[in-house]
Amino acid sequence: MAPSFTSLLVFTVRSLRFQIPIIQFYKYNPLVQGRDPVKVIRKALEQTLVLYYPFAGRLREGHGAKLMVECIGEDVLGSGEMLNCPLLLIQVTRLRCGGFICALRLNHLMSDAPSIVQFMNAMGEMAQGACAPSIPPVWQRELLNARNAPQVTCTHHEFDELVKPQSLITNSLHELACCSFFFGSTQVSAIRKSIPHHLGKYSTFEDQVHLIFMNNMRTILNPPLPRGYYGNAYAISLAITTARELCENPLEYALELVRKAKANINDVYIRPFIDLVVSKGLPRTTIVQSFVVSNTALVGFRDVDYGWGKAIYGGVANIFESPSTSATSFYIEAMNSKGEEGIMVPMCLPTLAMERFVQELNSVLTRPIRWRSNG
Repeated sequence: MAPSFTSLLVFTVRSLRFQIPIIQFYKYNPLVQGRDPVKVIRKALEQTLVLYYPFAGRLREGHGAKLMVECIGEDVLGSGEMLNCPLLLIQVTRLRCGGFICALRLNHLMSDAPSIVQFMNAMGEMAQGACAPSIPPVWQRELLNARNAPQVTCTHHEFDELVKPQSLITNSLHELACCSFFFGSTQVSAIRKSIPHHLGKYSTFEDQVHLIFMNNMRTILNPPLPRGYYGNAYAISLAITTARELCENPLEYALELVRKAKANINDVYIRPFIDLVVSKGLPRTTIVQSFVVSNTALVGFRDVDYGWGKAIYGGVANIFESPSTSATSFYIEAMNSKGEEGIMVPMCLPTLAMERFVQELNSVLTRPIRWRSNG
């Protein structure tokens, strides 16, 4: 490992300053009986970090809040801080049934969800005897640098400064009703039937109304980012409307808001976005009166294989995370008690609002949802 390494992480907004907790559950596999997952994954981690050596470093903050990764072989001590602390922690727990749990925590300033899965898949390949990962890692953070002469040619409401209405200063997270809703093929089919035929082609993500969501921009850029790029590479979409318009219009109105917001994300939009982020001094994304969604359902956490097969569950460990005081909902791939595959959608709302939300949702679904607060 290189004794020292420094690279600017220019495209990093302040709202990324939190840890991403990932957990995977693996069942007993008689084909690998006698292999110790702790030893196997530890060795695979050592091999993988030779290529992903920035993950073994520490973040330092320089002039203008720019961040640098320094690799000087410091000891690993657990900490939840953003700077001057380990960037990556992994814990493997053996289970009496013969299965095991693999838990990972990574500083979000380093990478996004697709990048984490890329790293974990590399570990899985090493654990199964590969000499090198099938996708070579690409650091090259300079690919997302701002231009020498910033050109902010688009309007970016993501960073508008809004005054938080006094009426909204009511509930902290622990005072809200938090519930997870499962959407399998039956629920998605029922929702689609309520949408006009000409809007029939859309993703399951668009079935729900969201104001702020993330777009993977790896292939959107021109030229696209290299396949092995493992930094934060997403752009923010923002759909703006009023509560009155949402309530007075049918579901397809909200669907169109999301589709239009997604359609605006292209290279012409992203480059000025990067220029704006840097010229504004890495601002926070506006979260007042906003619902932030991170859809990790199709990223591939369950597909990671360390030699025991795919995980029976893989995804964000705490789906009710509230990083940087925002209400972020992590959508995850899940299986219900009947063995049906689908997406788990967590929601946190005031109790009365949650009751109304369930009522409205049940008016669309063929199978009524019974909910119990996790709060």
